Amino acid sequence: MVAKIVCEVTDALAQVRLSYPKRFNAMSRAMWRELRSTFEALQADRTLRCVLVSGQGGHFCAGGDISEYASFRFEQESLRDFHEAEVWAALQAMLACDVPMVAQISGNCMGAGIEIASCCDIRLSAESARFGAPIAKLGFPMAPREVALVGRELGLVTARQMLLEAAVFSAPQLLQRGFLSQVMADDDLAAVTTATVQRIMALAPRAARLNKQTLRVLSQPAAFEVPDVVADERLALLMEQAYRYADSAEHREGIEAFLKKRPACF
Repeated sequence: MVAKIVCEVTDALAQVRLSYPKRFNAMSRAMWRELRSTFEALQADRTLRCVLVSGQGGHFCAGGDISEYASFRFEQESLRDFHEAEVWAALQAMLACDVPMVAQISGNCMGAGIEIASCCDIRLSAESARFGAPIAKLGFPMAPREVALVGRELGLVTARQMLLEAAVFSAPQLLQRGFLSQVMADDDLAAVTTATVQRIMALAPRAARLNKQTLRVLSQPAAFEVPDVVADERLALLMEQAYRYADSAEHREGIEAFLKKRPACF
């Protein structure tokens, strides 16, 4: 089967599926490039209200496609290009997307899977899913920007165990540690995901985008600031723009609907 990213948009919902079933949806280099272009296109689509990220065939993502590694990992420049121009570029495109993102996780969620899930806002998991980043067994570390992302979302204590001990965690463990939003019986995952997506899509879409923009600014790792753009400047810009929604139709509709005791229609 061809390794690919499948994206289907229906009624303001984008469904993004990692698809490489024979390798449990391990990410090939081509898939990383497709993931970037997919999310750049989704960010430009102003009609979207939610993005659902999942894997094909019972698994989320088993990591990277190790069969490709020997062709580029042993030279510093090609290795840097892979992590910075392909992997991080794709993850950055996900992080830059203002549309609420839900991850539906089952089966293996390893390495690249943890990184992709870390870019999502709400992470829903089947009880039997397994999580880890046992790349120390392969003789290499996680790239710095990827560590910053995973450490922020997963927590540094858990990230250290994953990277230094090659520890693998269950879904209930990562729910307890705050990485997962909800864990349910495997048979209930699809129904819970659908209900979650429907709740998001019924809410105010512009408010959701503004919330994501605020959260992005406040969570940006200081170590990876864009040159000459410091945290105070980004915060000042955020505050300057924070209340421009005041006269928007969406804002007026939400307040009016509440006062009139009727459902809001966004």
